Amino acid sequence: MTNYLPSSLGNLYPGMVVPAHIYNSNMSMILVPQGSVLTETRIEQLKKFSEGSGKIFVSPETERLLQKRLEILRNAPKTQELEDAIGYTEIKNDAFDILERISHEEIVPHEELSSISQELSHTVEVTAPSIIVDLVSALASADEYLQMHSVNVGILNGLFAKWLRMSKDNIDSMILIGLLHDCGKASIPNKILNAPRPLTVVEFEVIKTHPQYSSSLMDDFPEVMRLSARGHHEKMNGAGYPDGLSGEGIPLMARITAISDIYDAMVSRRTYKNPNSPFRVLSVISGLRETELDGELVELFILYMSRELIGKKAVLSDGRIGAIVSIDLDNLEFPIMEVEGTTVRTNINLHCVSLHYEEKTGVAN
Repeated sequence: MTNYLPSSLGNLYPGMVVPAHIYNSNMSMILVPQGSVLTETRIEQLKKFSEGSGKIFVSPETERLLQKRLEILRNAPKTQELEDAIGYTEIKNDAFDILERISHEEIVPHEELSSISQELSHTVEVTAPSIIVDLVSALASADEYLQMHSVNVGILNGLFAKWLRMSKDNIDSMILIGLLHDCGKASIPNKILNAPRPLTVVEFEVIKTHPQYSSSLMDDFPEVMRLSARGHHEKMNGAGYPDGLSGEGIPLMARITAISDIYDAMVSRRTYKNPNSPFRVLSVISGLRETELDGELVELFILYMSRELIGKKAVLSDGRIGAIVSIDLDNLEFPIMEVEGTTVRTNINLHCVSLHYEEKTGVAN
């Protein structure tokens, strides 16, 4: 054990297969036995057990694996390059400015937002869906999340509406709903919105009021749009909020936005969590069909999104990079990949960490 090295609990990640025992801060106890597969729950338990020290001792092999993971995250999707590739930067910045104004003034500038939604609609229309998937999957900084999330949900809503063959007006409306679905968070205290940890039960009850605020701020918009923003956290089984709506009682545009909202939230990095791979996210969304999400919409979203992921490069949990060959719709989390000339079926021990983005272009391919 003399070769063991100090490391941080914060470097551990779900799905990691531990090559050798991990010890506590004074090496008096084995925290994680060799061969264990780490889960989010297990990592949280370790953090509580450490009582804030966060210090662990790992073998050189384990440390190399952790450093490789950190390097993957550092070289992950380059948002700026992706945005520049499709002329999206200016639109995003304009949207950011307006969302910032809403958060301070609690007034929605109807005409300006409508103009931005039309520009985003044009972007969705002329940009290959695979590039849009790259753009949404790109890792924005954690402190940019709240604004980027609204823009991403707008883009995903627009793409979803396009897949549904909606009219141009409805595509514009879907994008606007995405941009504004969380605008009510302007009324939520920043210490809750920006909490660098999962919310407490009491804080979550406060967060749950934001759909009503969003609807109120959208007073100048058509009723269907206001109700759709209000209803994006309703669930098909009636267990959602704020009104406990169920089934087709939830507006169609709200049911669409719910899927876009979950997808972007899960692929995004937050101050208290690492991002999930698109494959993990699709698996979770699939599991929510019928109980929380509209089953038919989920089926369509997964079908089209899976098609756009085929052929893209992804990073495996062992650091290798491969290309997505096929995605089993009954086993979405573990696609089949081509890795170093060999066909590999991924699994819990060898899984996709993220899409891989070329350094020069920022585009996964």
